[in-house]
Amino acid sequence: MEGRPLTDSDLIERARRGDVAAYEELVRRYEMLAFRTAVLICRDADEARDAAQEGFVRAWHALPRFRAGAEPRPWILQIVANAARNRRRGSTRRESLALRLAQDRPSGGAAPSPEAAVLAGERRQELLAAVNGLRDEDREVLAFRWFLDLGEAEMAAALGIPRGTVKSRLSRAMGRLRAALSADTRQVRIDG
Repeated sequence: MEGRPLTDSDLIERARRGDVAAYEELVRRYEMLAFRTAVLICRDADEARDAAQEGFVRAWHALPRFRAGAEPRPWILQIVANAARNRRRGSTRRESLALRLAQDRPSGGAAPSPEAAVLAGERRQELLAAVNGLRDEDREVLAFRWFLDLGEAEMAAALGIPRGTVKSRLSRAMGRLRAALSADTRQVRIDG
């Protein structure tokens, strides 16, 4: 059927047959998600760009091993995440995690009051500081779930772990995050 947009599966099959334009379209579709995934792991924008690019190159070379009928999104994210982990391990730079929470949408589309904006910014900073203070494994699983909005199956595929392990890691990471946030609150009350 002409004019119908190609699905990711169509594109991956065409790319497996050597269609570079099809692979370029897949890269275009996933480049921002791949970059965000790499930023969450590398914690450095320049390293993340390199990791995402490296991941796409690795994915191109791994196309013959792609399981027909599988979803391309978690497969690509797993390759990008592995490239980012490798870069992070080899990197001596330890930049602060640069996450932007795009969920600062006021209800009804109205602009928030200046006071509400300040409070939301402070809460976001507290959350980011608490997330940055977690172990890499915890930060990664939380970021995949809440910042990249991946489901459990996609997280399992992208992280290369069983779905049950995703559930337990996410549960433990959320517990550690709650503890860190409540410790920060107690510290503010003590200091304040």
